[in-house]
Amino acid sequence: MITGKNRWQVTTIMVAALVALAMVAANGGCGKKDNPASPGITDNAPPTVRSTYPANNATGVFLNRIISASFSEALDPATVIPATFTLMNGATPVTGTVSYAATGATASFTPAGNLDAGTVYKATLTTGIKDASGNAMAGSYEWSFTTGTTADVTPPTVLSTDPADNETSVAINRNIVATFDEGMDATTLTTSTFALTRGGSFIPGTVTCTGTVATFNPGSDLAASTLYTATISTGAKDLSGNALAAAKTWSFTTGTTAAAGPAPVNLGTAGNYVILAKSAVSTTGATAVVGNIGLSPAAASYITGFGLIMDPSNTFSTSSLVTGSVYAADYTEPTPTILTTAVSDMETAYTDAAGRTLPDHTELGAGDITSMTLAPGLYKWGTGVLISSAGVTLSGNTNDVWIFQIAQTLTVGSGAIVTLSGGAQAKNVFWQVAGQATLGTTSQFKGIILCQTLIEMQTGATLNGRALAQTAVTLDANSVSVP
Repeated sequence: MITGKNRWQVTTIMVAALVALAMVAANGGCGKKDNPASPGITDNAPPTVRSTYPANNATGVFLNRIISASFSEALDPATVIPATFTLMNGATPVTGTVSYAATGATASFTPAGNLDAGTVYKATLTTGIKDASGNAMAGSYEWSFTTGTTADVTPPTVLSTDPADNETSVAINRNIVATFDEGMDATTLTTSTFALTRGGSFIPGTVTCTGTVATFNPGSDLAASTLYTATISTGAKDLSGNALAAAKTWSFTTGTTAAAGPAPVNLGTAGNYVILAKSAVSTTGATAVVGNIGLSPAAASYITGFGLIMDPSNTFSTSSLVTGSVYAADYTEPTPTILTTAVSDMETAYTDAAGRTLPDHTELGAGDITSMTLAPGLYKWGTGVLISSAGVTLSGNTNDVWIFQIAQTLTVGSGAIVTLSGGAQAKNVFWQVAGQATLGTTSQFKGIILCQTLIEMQTGATLNGRALAQTAVTLDANSVSVP
């Protein structure tokens, strides 16, 4: 028998339950759902577009190109349809089919035939697109591009892999990554076309593809001190439907330990450049650059101070200050197309780094990390970050990763040194900077700078890493080398 206090508790529970049911009914039978990727956590955030192929304002786009957009999270496939993903030639809709690749959260529009040459097209994603929790896009997303005069008939190639072929002591908890020379059709990169084996046995996992980067994520940590083989078959195709000319196979051997910190940021084809910018690259004084320089969409006239000498092929130039090649958007094809892809990959990498969640440290030192010793991890600031003359130390092992999310500026004082200890490598350190990054005079900096604005290296500063800027890079008697 229920009496007194117990009766009141039961009545309260019943009323609450009835109210909840009424709310569900009022919302058409379903309210906000848990995020399928994080059970128990309600997802109220709208999906966002992380990158597009072609990129906004891209030129010289192949006539047989598939148009695609990758999203920040999984979508409801039923909402990715011709009514929510359109392509227009002026006021005329382009006929085509729309598909969705769940493993890469990528929506694709495949035109029914080749596009017209030398024509501006506009792609639109509407608010009818929803994520897996039912959240619609906050607003329509539009981007435009201009076609060239030719179709793409060249098979894609794998430019690089991580781990590299025959690499040893690979961390047992790392993903397997392949970077292609062009954007790939995400629907063709699956566990059927990208496989990992051990002694002939297939390793369970998932495959994602964003732009030029395909990733195999093993279902669990790999076995220690073990030989693995990765294979990408000829079923993998680019965004023009061209398949790999031959299967790509490589092997590596694991070590005995897991890597600390977040997964590294994959740079895609932006990783082919030690300096990459969109509006200008300039230098004064006795600068020394080891690695390639790229500039797009700006022309070579905005690369100043290097004394460029054009190669007879007109696809690249050289400089006495650069151990490598220099590329610009107004050079002969395929350079403009390659640079467009690289810049898009740079922007995708920036978005990836900025979008990492669950930081290990937030607002550390109120933005001043001078004299600190930092372990691998994800660090986040809503302010700028300062490293004054006493410098900072990053301490970790060979495979460990650091990602620094900086909402404002990065200021490195004169003479400051970023010291790597314990085997830490510059290639595994990522500085995502929303404002300007300034490396003070004679400072010694390490890591990959992914900057939304200007990267300024003052007199005598050195960088072991990469300067990847969405505006310009300015140098003054600096040393810049690949990590």
